[in-house]
Amino acid sequence: MKMKLNCILLVDDDEPTNFLNKLAVEELECTEHIRIIPGAREALDYLTCAGQPAPLNQDCPAPEIIFLDINMPAMDGWEFLQKYETLPAAHKSSIIVVMLTTSFNPEDELKARNIQSVTEFRNKPLTPDLLQDILQKYFPDKY
Repeated sequence: MKMKLNCILLVDDDEPTNFLNKLAVEELECTEHIRIIPGAREALDYLTCAGQPAPLNQDCPAPEIIFLDINMPAMDGWEFLQKYETLPAAHKSSIIVVMLTTSFNPEDELKARNIQSVTEFRNKPLTPDLLQDILQKYFPDKY
């Protein structure tokens, strides 16, 4: 029997993309919670909450995976990562950060690979096959 992750966090400002990404996650039934956050600043606030001890974190379960878009208004994915890297370890724990983007710019992929907290760089859309690949790669004991 597969074990479920606690939470997958989808950070993207595009509502149709979030809808499709959520469908892919739901199809695999691989997590207890799916959180959709439409902005990078809000995602940082969420992670700060998730890093708090119980019961202060009850409204924001700690994610094991973050799917992060690059191009968002106000604060983009790169700015998010700069702030994310400065968070205390309790707020990041061992989160797998996947940049999920429409960018086919090789410079974006190179830049992502040089950021320590970025685990994967993948192109949209998130599909059940792509998610299954990530789950098997990073959570082999569960999948």
